[in-house]
Amino acid sequence: MDIVLRDRFTSLWQKYFPGAELPKTLELREISPDVEKVPPPEGWSCLICQLNRVRKGTPLVFDENSISCPGGLMYSGYSAERPPDFRYFLSYGKPGVLEGERYKMTPEIVDSWEKTIPEFSSAGKEMHFKRWDQLGEADAPEVVIFFARPEVLSGLFTLANFDQSDPNGVICPMGAGCSSIILYPWLEEQKQKEKEKGEAKDEPEDGPKVVLGTFDPSARPCVPLDVLTMAFPMKRFEKAVGYMEESFLATKEWERVEKKIERSGALYGRE
Repeated sequence: MDIVLRDRFTSLWQKYFPGAELPKTLELREISPDVEKVPPPEGWSCLICQLNRVRKGTPLVFDENSISCPGGLMYSGYSAERPPDFRYFLSYGKPGVLEGERYKMTPEIVDSWEKTIPEFSSAGKEMHFKRWDQLGEADAPEVVIFFARPEVLSGLFTLANFDQSDPNGVICPMGAGCSSIILYPWLEEQKQKEKEKGEAKDEPEDGPKVVLGTFDPSARPCVPLDVLTMAFPMKRFEKAVGYMEESFLATKEWERVEKKIERSGALYGRE
């Protein structure tokens, strides 16, 4: 990790987003027997809930044994299997047998939607989550994850589109809460790495996309009031940090938003 970048962003964040919580980071590394992993949970547990510890300053490392949620295993790249009757579980269920989440109208829509989910495997790797201020030189984050309220999201959204001609610099694909902070932003980061190596099949015109998410009703109990996530692929984030001071953040218009960010922190506290 570039420590100069870490400290520069921290300073700019405190200046333009006063009181807002620092982002969290994700890095996939080769599995090491010497690294302590999150122990297997007893019963079902949501990965988003567990990340609240990271938000409070406890770095966590996950492997496939640390996750019990089938969706979490899928969106973390540890399993390509679906639970039995998944197409019914995500739609209207089976009367007397299975209660459906009703996130899709029909099982057929579930089938079609599943075909759009990108292939992703993290077999043999572990996921390292850290808060931004705890990053060290040995770290190599691949995704930068913000948990934020609307005023902060407004700034991040506009910053993500600042140097883009594509109006869709921020995307919002449907999926479990963990898909919006792991699967989609991590794959966007890999696309950029492939592009830089000249290996990209379809080169994105304006660079990797930023991902807005955690709309999943199943994950919402794990997230504070009025908070969503926005996840930057690391290479996209590095670029954004470079133009923060020449962007709208330096205007009087943004100063008015800064005051709202400060009031939001005072009203809700620091979860």
